[in-house]
Amino acid sequence: YKHFVAGVAGGTTATCILHPLDLIKIRFSVSDGLTTRPSYSSMWDLTRKVWRTNGVRGLYTGVTPNIIGAGLSWGLYFFFYNTIKSYLNSNRSSEPLTISQYIGCGVASGSIVLAITNPVWVAKTRLCLQYETQNKVYRGMSHTIIDLYKKDGVKGLYKGFVPGLFGTSHGAIQFLVYEKLKIWNAKRKGKSVEDKMATFDVLAMSAVSKLVAASATYPYQVVRSRLQDQNRVYIGVTDVVKTTFRCPVYYETNEKFLSNLSKIQTITNPLATIMYNHMDSLINESWRGFYKGLSANLVRVTPACCITFYTYEMLMYYL
Repeated sequence: YKHFVAGVAGGTTATCILHPLDLIKIRFSVSDGLTTRPSYSSMWDLTRKVWRTNGVRGLYTGVTPNIIGAGLSWGLYFFFYNTIKSYLNSNRSSEPLTISQYIGCGVASGSIVLAITNPVWVAKTRLCLQYETQNKVYRGMSHTIIDLYKKDGVKGLYKGFVPGLFGTSHGAIQFLVYEKLKIWNAKRKGKSVEDKMATFDVLAMSAVSKLVAASATYPYQVVRSRLQDQNRVYIGVTDVVKTTFRCPVYYETNEKFLSNLSKIQTITNPLATIMYNHMDSLINESWRGFYKGLSANLVRVTPACCITFYTYEMLMYYL
């Protein structure tokens, strides 16, 4: 239970502090230039518009399911991960676990946690994507979950589940890197991995592990957010990937057309301007679409991970 309690505390603390960055990441990652949702030129522009409309309250839209989801997810993840790891260690002598076993622990733990918490993440995404310029469809987390179940049944609550399963590799990579750094640090200082670590060591190792994992697996988060977005309907994961990427041949054959259209729109032709903006969004997204919001995500998840792991390590030492 110690791992669960420490994990819940770490996840909840980080979310309470850094939720606004999560909101920015989600809105930026689904911004595809094709729908009627508000457009943002940058993360700062997004923040400014939300602040002007609803202030601090606007920046904390969807915070309830995020706190519940993050706290529960981290608690369960640490619990299952360490339970599985302890079981594997019990069948070995003094040899450390292999890389494949660490990854196996991470993937198994992540899959179990995702199956339990996916409805909460769908609700969080829906609430975060209720824009200030639109009428509010959802009143809160419970209302969102109930409404989704009434309209789409269990299937609606598990939108984004498939790309989420691919995302279990994120946790596996993160914990693998963190565990290896932890072992290396203990050997370097001649200590046991169970000993209390210095604050800087925890923060540095958690930051490095998160940066590596986030950069490697970010595209799945974009696909998942777009699947859960109520402002756009996709047939499935394949449809999201195709729509986000859009065939490069399409870009090449239309570059000349776009160039000519750019010249026409300067003659204050409203139709040409609309067509230009639409075509430009199509051509410019490409592979970059899978990394939209990455900078906001790294700014958010790195300190969030540091806070979570530091809280976890300290509580585990004192519990």
